[in-house]
Amino acid sequence: MSTKVLLILLGTLVILPCIEGPQVESVEGSSASDDEVYGPKPQPPEKELSEEIKPTAVGTHEKLGKMPTATEILDGIFHNYDYKLRPGIGERPTVVTVELSVNTLGPLSIMDMEYTIDITFCQTWYDERLRFNGSFESFVLTGHLVSLLWVPDTFFRNSKRTHEHSITMPNQMVRIHKDGKVLYTIRMTIEAGCSLHMLKFPMDSHSCPLSFSSFSYPENDLIYEWENFTLKINESNSWKLFQFDFTGVSNTTETVTTLAGDFVVMTLYFNVSRRFGFVAFHNYVPSSVTTMVSWISFWIKKESAPARTSLGITSVLTMTTLGTFSRKNFPRVSYITALDFYIAICFVFCFCALMEFAVLNFLTYNRTAPRGSPILRHPRAPIRVRIPVIEHPEAFVCDIEDSEEEEAGESEEDEGPSCPARQATRPSRPRRSAGCSRWCEKYCCMVPTCDASSWQQGRLFIHVYRLDNYSRVIFPVTFFFFNVIYWLVCLNL
Repeated sequence: MSTKVLLILLGTLVILPCIEGPQVESVEGSSASDDEVYGPKPQPPEKELSEEIKPTAVGTHEKLGKMPTATEILDGIFHNYDYKLRPGIGERPTVVTVELSVNTLGPLSIMDMEYTIDITFCQTWYDERLRFNGSFESFVLTGHLVSLLWVPDTFFRNSKRTHEHSITMPNQMVRIHKDGKVLYTIRMTIEAGCSLHMLKFPMDSHSCPLSFSSFSYPENDLIYEWENFTLKINESNSWKLFQFDFTGVSNTTETVTTLAGDFVVMTLYFNVSRRFGFVAFHNYVPSSVTTMVSWISFWIKKESAPARTSLGITSVLTMTTLGTFSRKNFPRVSYITALDFYIAICFVFCFCALMEFAVLNFLTYNRTAPRGSPILRHPRAPIRVRIPVIEHPEAFVCDIEDSEEEEAGESEEDEGPSCPARQATRPSRPRRSAGCSRWCEKYCCMVPTCDASSWQQGRLFIHVYRLDNYSRVIFPVTFFFFNVIYWLVCLNL
């Protein structure tokens, strides 16, 4: 009996340390983990964990639940939607509101008469078939889904080339509001024609149009309207107008009648004016300076024929080159411009300066009498011959005194002017040629001294040897008045 009791006691003593050992070990481990830095942190109780995880799981479920809802709404919209039919077909015309944003304007090509413009084109309309209910205010669709909707078939009537941007994705966007409002936006670059009226070039201003309308829907099916005509112009971008300044924009709305019906046409006009400095520096200044250089020949002696001739010919050829250069980068219009007229007048001035020397040289050469061989004479008393003046309705004969003093001074008179009305009365000497036409003999006297006072009545006094003196005054004064009238007319047109 005692033996059994001892065995039970020993078994109890062996079992008790095995049960208490792990508990002590776990307590020691927990205390050690609190003191060590890199040990795992104690986890909160299960109750707290469940309270923290529960809201997170609910929020994720709500977020993930919106995507199936949006998909269901879009699927419901497009389930019975026919993109081939316009909104309100058979009931009323579709009203499309247009808004435009200009990204870049230019360059403007004069030779091709066209300009380039980069725009963001926005169109807004209502489509009752796209209404939906839900927590979403609107849906944004990318360019790939535009083909699922009806969009206006807008085209630009005066465009030559149109480029739609597609980097990195097609630059198109559709926004569908819950009330059925649709916003369609597209970015494009257009090269449009612009008829330039170059009559006032280079003081010209132009209005370059950008016209658009529907291609197939007439006025009773589709109507365009401006959204209070708020044109947004992004001036922060670099515009490529170069020789032009942007002065403003205007718009018009009109109805154009064609074989397919009456179409509503919207037109924007971009107003530009030419900068005058570039053309003035390359055309007006060289033309004016060349004209003034041609007047230098009036201060050169008439005996220096090579110098005056070369200067005149060079001036004429320079003006011809300037006229050709001004038309090099210019459209071939059928009318002359203001610049062409100015260069043409400068050419006329240079040509007249050259002709002035030709006339002077011709008259001087023809009025110089050939000298005869010297005659040996014995000294004698002077003989004075008095010839009466014979009046004639068309010509007058001046008093001629034949003396040795006259013979001595005749050589000097041959170099100077002579009276064209003088008639040769001495039989020993042939009659001298007048050197000018009948009109000149009738209305002009080339010497200031003629004895017959009736010669001066109604006639002009033109001294051949003073032709350069006259030109020094006439040419600059005439050119000055021409410039005054020219600029007054061109700047006030």
